[in-house]
Amino acid sequence: MRVLVKGAGVAGLTAAFELAARGAAVTVAEIGCGLGGASWFAGGMLAPWCERESAEQPVLDLGRGAADWWDAALPGQVTRAGTLVVATPRDAGELDRFASRTSGHCWIDEEEIARLEPDLAGRFRRGLFFPGEAHLDPRQAMAALHEKLAAMGVDFRFATDARQLSGFERQIDCIGMAAGNERLRGVRGEMLILRTPEISLSRPVRLLHPRFPLYVVPRSDHRFMAGATMIESDDCGPVAVRSMMELLSAACALHPAFGEAGIIETGAGIRPAFADNLPRVEARGNGVAINGLYRHGFLLAPAMARLAAALVFDHAKFEELAHATDRQRRSA
Repeated sequence: MRVLVKGAGVAGLTAAFELAARGAAVTVAEIGCGLGGASWFAGGMLAPWCERESAEQPVLDLGRGAADWWDAALPGQVTRAGTLVVATPRDAGELDRFASRTSGHCWIDEEEIARLEPDLAGRFRRGLFFPGEAHLDPRQAMAALHEKLAAMGVDFRFATDARQLSGFERQIDCIGMAAGNERLRGVRGEMLILRTPEISLSRPVRLLHPRFPLYVVPRSDHRFMAGATMIESDDCGPVAVRSMMELLSAACALHPAFGEAGIIETGAGIRPAFADNLPRVEARGNGVAINGLYRHGFLLAPAMARLAAALVFDHAKFEELAHATDRQRRSA
């Protein structure tokens, strides 16, 4: 079966992998000149239990297997060190609230925080540790997956409008906001990449705050990704001054040495989201659309890709879903 995947973000790459693994002849068409989109600005946290704090149960259910999927597809790319959640003493109530909305964690004291992250010793009295969570570097993972897919025979067409290509039995649409789906809204996420040799972290650390929570994800070469805002906007312009000030202030609250860090990159990505912030796999014409991954791209893309690939190969189920989607569209 010849399948066209539109879009080379995390949704498109994971879908291409699932299709190619099932024996499809896959072509990936990307309108841009390389890998990217909102995926380029992701944190790369595979943290389904933490995300349950503000997300619905399906995010936890669908995301539980994400670390295993990435580990199997790209051995060595996933760091399984868990997630640490802390708060300053004045915001201690935020920890209780976070704990009440999540599972898969254990309470830890100041001594245990220092054992997990020595550079945070003495800074926080208690915290939550989520041992089953993991993280990866999104850019390294996307590059490695692209290389692996090419070795599997997947044909990549960059700087190509997918409408110029034909001869495919199925298509999978993974182009996010560019799909023009009127049910989608854009949610802007802004991030900074900081560099300092003064701090070492082994895992993502979330600093809770009632107004501006922060996460810091360690990368290689003394770099840290700090994010991320959630602004109801489809403006893809530069990071706003207010957002940068808030991110930097929160980073310094986590550790004052971030005040001397170099800002080596800023960026903003527009995450597509449906009204309920849950993703969809929908049959459309002779294809399938994966969309609405919201802030959970790397966490939920594997599950969505598996579902889309299963639909592509299950002709009876595909036709059933396509007819149901058609009926819903006509009645809307």
